[in-house]
Amino acid sequence: MLHELSVENLLLIERAQLRFAAGLNVITGETGAGKTVLAHALDLLLGGRARAGIVRPGAAEAYVEGVFDLPPDACEALGERLPADARELVLARRVGTDGRTRAYMNGRSASVGDLREAGEMLLSFYGQHEHRRLTVAAAQMTLLDELCGDAHALRLRTCAEAHAQLRSLAERHAALREVSDARERELALLEHELAEVDALALGEGEHERLLASRERLRRFDALCQAAGAAEAALAADAEERPGALALLAGALGGLHAVAGGDRSLDALGERLGVLVLEAQDLAGELRAYGDGLTVEAGEYGAAGAGALEAIEQRLAEIERLMRKHGGSVQGIDEHAAWARARREQLGGAELERARVDEQLARAQEQLAEHAGALRERRLTTAPLLAGAVRERLATLAMPDASFDVLLSEREPGPAGADAVEFRIAPNPGVPAGPVREIASGGELSRIMLALNIACLGPGGPARKPARAGGGRRGAGARQPGHGPQPGHGPTLAFDELDAGIGGQTARAVGAQLRELARERQLLCITHLPQIASLAQRHFAIVKDTSAAPTRTTVVQLAEGEVVSELVRMLGADASDSIARRHARELRKAA
Repeated sequence: MLHELSVENLLLIERAQLRFAAGLNVITGETGAGKTVLAHALDLLLGGRARAGIVRPGAAEAYVEGVFDLPPDACEALGERLPADARELVLARRVGTDGRTRAYMNGRSASVGDLREAGEMLLSFYGQHEHRRLTVAAAQMTLLDELCGDAHALRLRTCAEAHAQLRSLAERHAALREVSDARERELALLEHELAEVDALALGEGEHERLLASRERLRRFDALCQAAGAAEAALAADAEERPGALALLAGALGGLHAVAGGDRSLDALGERLGVLVLEAQDLAGELRAYGDGLTVEAGEYGAAGAGALEAIEQRLAEIERLMRKHGGSVQGIDEHAAWARARREQLGGAELERARVDEQLARAQEQLAEHAGALRERRLTTAPLLAGAVRERLATLAMPDASFDVLLSEREPGPAGADAVEFRIAPNPGVPAGPVREIASGGELSRIMLALNIACLGPGGPARKPARAGGGRRGAGARQPGHGPQPGHGPTLAFDELDAGIGGQTARAVGAQLRELARERQLLCITHLPQIASLAQRHFAIVKDTSAAPTRTTVVQLAEGEVVSELVRMLGADASDSIARRHARELRKAA
């Protein structure tokens, strides 16, 4: 229940404080006086967007505050955002001239989302043209679903998750199909590149060895001659020109002839012996080096130019792949490893596609199962809703109207595979048609009220409040078959619900509002005296054009003032005794 609404510097209202009662509270005033400003104030408390230019000219900011009863479910939902000893919930909003806003909850800073979350448990607001949303198919579906109970709501969430999974699998399937279409071309390229690498059969360190061999073979003759000459100088033993090894051996023989005669000379002889052995080894290694050059050249063909050409050709093959795959031998190896992994991945793409096909089929079955369960519940609830609305329309000056809720199949989506359509025939003998095509503005207003009363009043078919296609959702759930205690559930606020109606119809609408007010607190902005006369508490908005800028005040009317306001609403002068008597009769009948 909303106890108090305070408004400061909001458009025409400089300062207003409204203290509401249980039951029906009405707000009236001349056209243009600023009744919708209060509707916007409520919207701000519910986390709505601040409109441009709503701060009263000359003021630094606008301020709106609402004091509500604190329902138990709000304590649990809001948790640490409320003081532990909180007994009421105070929502507030400041709006600066720059459009920036600040939100508060029980005096603490809060986010707009916090206000929205709390507001949904406290107040359901139906704007001036909210009934027009009844013509939207999605809004009709939402209303029917909200009447189907908690198990249905859970199934809806599960269905939405199943649909999201199905879409994800479908996207995966499409991606795999694209891969499949391109895999043959990519596989052919990978096989060609791997065949090149495999044909090259590059050994570990081969590139470095080939570079060294090429350098040696380019200087093959000079190296062979140098090694041969050095070996000949050591090993030659011709008498005319003995080699160094022969000379060393002769010197060693002379020292051996006097061995034992002097230790110093014997030591020199030992050193000379080592030198002879080293010369012998060196001569052998020089001979082996020359032979090795010849053998190395032979590995690539005939010694000389033929061997060098073979090495150059091999290096050209290696370096061509190096340029193709990163400029190094390591790049060749890394690309080959990637190509093999990619080939394996593409090879498994068909298996993955088959797995996704299976998952896709299962997901389609699950979505169909959820859609079927949703349809079954909707088929059960739809006639209950239609019957309750027909019953209420009969009390709203539409006694012969027919109203039906029809379901039709559509492509499965997040909310199942149903389309909902409200159909009405306002008069007998007239074929029923969609509400969006048949109902007038006044009839739409009555249909929305009938929906609200049918769902929220005693004996309503559902446990959740109807939003009539766009009002803010409230809490206050009740079990089917158990009427709520007075005041339970969120406050309902209507901004000119009575648009497009008058006369006896207005009186009938007022009576239904009064009946609904036995179960909920109602705030109703109205221009009809038949409705205003039924209020437990009446507020009037008065515009003072003599002020600069124009100022609007909101006053709570005493009983005598209520009659005067009803006279004004009847379009009569204050001195009109007949109108005053009519106003008293309206008030007395309430």
